[in-house]
Amino acid sequence: MRIYMQTAVEEKVPMRFCQLILQQDLLGGWTLLKERGTQGAKGRLQREHHENYVDAENAMMRARDVLVNKGYRVVFIHGEAVS
Repeated sequence: MRIYMQTAVEEKVPMRFCQLILQQDLLGGWTLLKERGTQGAKGRLQREHHENYVDAENAMMRARDVLVNKGYRVVFIHGEAVS
């Protein structure tokens, strides 16, 4: 699952992006990748390990909500929740 977000276009303020990606690891756990930065430049990557999908998805949605409150908007979501 992937969520890509951007800030609104403002004069003299560079756009920022954030993408949140969930990936399953080889041992059955899940990794939440958070990449953030200025649009058109290399972003900063953070990793969070979670033991199960539900915890990882909840962390992803909390991160999304925090970013929405900071002025980011969701551009697209790719993938579906795993049952």
